[in-house]
Amino acid sequence: MAFWKKLFGDAGSGRVDYYREGVDLLADDKFHEALTSFRLALKESPGDTLILQQIAICYTRIGMTEEAAKTYRHVLQKEPAASGAHYGLAFILLRAGQPQEAIGHLEAFLAQAPAGPEAGDHVAHARATLAHLRGESHESLPEPPPDELL
Repeated sequence: MAFWKKLFGDAGSGRVDYYREGVDLLADDKFHEALTSFRLALKESPGDTLILQQIAICYTRIGMTEEAAKTYRHVLQKEPAASGAHYGLAFILLRAGQPQEAIGHLEAFLAQAPAGPEAGDHVAHARATLAHLRGESHESLPEPPPDELL
């Protein structure tokens, strides 16, 4: 992609949108390459919480859940209402056997839930999971949407 073209001398217009490149690579399940692009984007915009959340998603997808959790927590220190960080961290905590801590993050996600058709499955999944964890639903934990993380 653009990073590799720039590395090998084919920079085209000169400016590379590393964030967009990372998003495209993530969509193609090229997690390590996406992580590289997001790290380059972060160099251009240090501390950008949107980029940090994408990095956390990459970490999750490649199995580095401790790093993902640390990154989500870092985002939440900078931006306590970051709904995507609450969502991602909630499901990492659930997988780690920490449902009580996950409940607070699911509640925070739902309090600031994103709108739009692409977020609908995530919101429904968070609501169903929260109901299950609170004992309001006797069904098993719901299956995550196809793209579990925002």
